[in-house]
Amino acid sequence: MYEVTVLERLVAQHFLTVPNPPVGEAEPHSHRFKIELTFRGDALNEFDYLVNIDDVEAALAGLCDRYADTLLNDLPEFDGYNPSVERFARVVWDRVTDEVTDDTVAELTVTIWEDEQANAAYRAPV
Repeated sequence: MYEVTVLERLVAQHFLTVPNPPVGEAEPHSHRFKIELTFRGDALNEFDYLVNIDDVEAALAGLCDRYADTLLNDLPEFDGYNPSVERFARVVWDRVTDEVTDDTVAELTVTIWEDEQANAAYRAPV
């Protein structure tokens, strides 16, 4: 199976909305998120690409435009949800699969690092 990973970094804010969050997590705070998009598939296209990296970079630029320097809690895609890094990974997966539609891609994993020690991922077939 082929695999292509492209990443981007952005700073965004959030606060957790769960009962009894850890100290400081209920107040708005920033993270330097690192977003990794990993595409997988068994075949290459006619140009020997699994995915067009220019299209992936354009999708990442759109993510930066949408989420950089924002409070995630204020965005409609997080309405009614705790804006955890896990939820953020799913939101990013939904947006990227709407924009990057190469027929050779069978699966996408979105991994979001909220710091150097912790990440969460969402992986599903496309």
